[in-house]
Amino acid sequence: MACGRWAIWRRLCFSKLGGQQRADFLTALAPDRILAGSIAGQLFTYIAWIGLATAIYLLVLTFLTRGRLALREKRFWVVTVMLVCVVVGYFGIQFEMAALKAGVASMDVMERAARERFTVLHAVSSSIYLAQSLLGVWLVGMKQ
Repeated sequence: MACGRWAIWRRLCFSKLGGQQRADFLTALAPDRILAGSIAGQLFTYIAWIGLATAIYLLVLTFLTRGRLALREKRFWVVTVMLVCVVVGYFGIQFEMAALKAGVASMDVMERAARERFTVLHAVSSSIYLAQSLLGVWLVGMKQ
């Protein structure tokens, strides 16, 4: 049973790494950056919800089967940190980025302050996503 749970999580970790590649691919192919950003945002929304559901499932199931011993496992804590990354990245930063985009939707060009704030939020979001992906690679490499 434990082997199957971690196999699911490993598959999702690799799909997270693929998500970044798909976003770069969309940017190259889309007719404009706004459309590419919109499609990539939808992609990351789906990945975030799947990651959230899977992490909660794994953490609850592990805790129910292993009890307090789960708190001593590295895997449990790596998945917990990845869950925190999803919550902070998607439910914190992504919503603020969407609010910035919605606030300047009527303008052709973002105001300088809004553009700088969006750039900073995008960089932080990308860093969290990278950290989450690296944790996923580490999780895949962990021994049973």
